[in-house]
Amino acid sequence: MSASANKKLMQDIFAAAANPDPAARDRALFTASLADDAKWVVTGQYSWSRTFSGKEAILNDLHGYVRTRLRDRTRTVAHRFIADGDIVVVEAKGDNVTPEGVRYDNDYCLVFRLEDGKIKEIREYCDSVLTERALGPFPQAGVRAAS
Repeated sequence: MSASANKKLMQDIFAAAANPDPAARDRALFTASLADDAKWVVTGQYSWSRTFSGKEAILNDLHGYVRTRLRDRTRTVAHRFIADGDIVVVEAKGDNVTPEGVRYDNDYCLVFRLEDGKIKEIREYCDSVLTERALGPFPQAGVRAAS
């Protein structure tokens, strides 16, 4: 796919998932666009830093745990998309609240690598201090993802 097609796909994915109404947020396009062998790299040197390998690990281990730490479905609003070949960089801001009422509005830089219309790799850069303060450390037990 072209850089513009990759950018459009990512714009569509973020638009569907950013609806202000939690019941209307749709992650189906993201899930359908995620390659079975995709990996999500949480950068840095804190408890969340690791590589989640495979669609199942991304959806269940990473996103599944995040869902348990937020009051509503996650909302991340993108405000900039930069595309170059098979890479799309997305700057975004979270709009979330934990069950305890703590705001979790992290700033993200997400670097997506696509191949044939599928997301193959995601590198996440964010405020790690905010992540651990609002969501707590990432649990070690029961996580299938590789370090």
